[in-house]
Amino acid sequence: MSFRENQIGFSQRIRMEWLEQTANLVLAGNDKATISAALQELLKDKVSVGGDAERGNREKIITILMKVWLNVPRELEALRIDGIEFLKRLSRTDRIVVHWGMVMAAYPFWSVVATNVGRLLRLQGFVAAAHVQRRMKEQYGERETVSRAVRRVLRSYLDWGVLNDTSTKGVYSTGLSLTVDEPKIVSWLIEASLYARSNGSAALKELIGSPSLFPFHIKHIGTESMLAASSRLEFLRHGLDDDLVMLRKHKTVSAKGSGA
Repeated sequence: MSFRENQIGFSQRIRMEWLEQTANLVLAGNDKATISAALQELLKDKVSVGGDAERGNREKIITILMKVWLNVPRELEALRIDGIEFLKRLSRTDRIVVHWGMVMAAYPFWSVVATNVGRLLRLQGFVAAAHVQRRMKEQYGERETVSRAVRRVLRSYLDWGVLNDTSTKGVYSTGLSLTVDEPKIVSWLIEASLYARSNGSAALKELIGSPSLFPFHIKHIGTESMLAASSRLEFLRHGLDDDLVMLRKHKTVSAKGSGA
């Protein structure tokens, strides 16, 4: 997990409509070849308008989309299956929670950018792209690939509506904010958050209030409710009034058993 956390991977702007289309293709029972062909068709007039480099960007976008909702790492398969089930019954607006969780689990870089954005929003009510860039370079190094990836993640946040442009170029304000209070989805989002962390564990209060989930207000539902909602999390008493949440060590075996 620490290896994944140190990778960038998420190097393209990803629109919500593209993730929606990918998930819908999966929900319809299409195979990988059919989904890939459909995404090629979807993006041909949006990304691949002339030039080999543009076509390369289209391929990278398709790779990201399919890694989120189809070609997930093996340990994320059970998370993906549950996410697909949530999408079947959630409204278009509420689906953003599930897409956010799967992207952060598959691409921890997304979560790290979100953490920096969320912290800045809490401190000052707005976020400057330059400040996010500086903090990310401190973590990942002074590389152009880092700078480019951060720009594209921020652009994705804008496309998703979780950040809004302001009158000052490169400065953003808080956008869409959703309440998440269903125990099964709260537990699922906590699990997704743990996969984006290097050690796969954290204090429950820290997870519930994590700046990486800045577009959402997560209801604290309590340990018993979370245990009832998910068999893939376990808890240890942490201090006087909190619990340590971690991924169960047999997670991969469970995912395999679920048909991965």
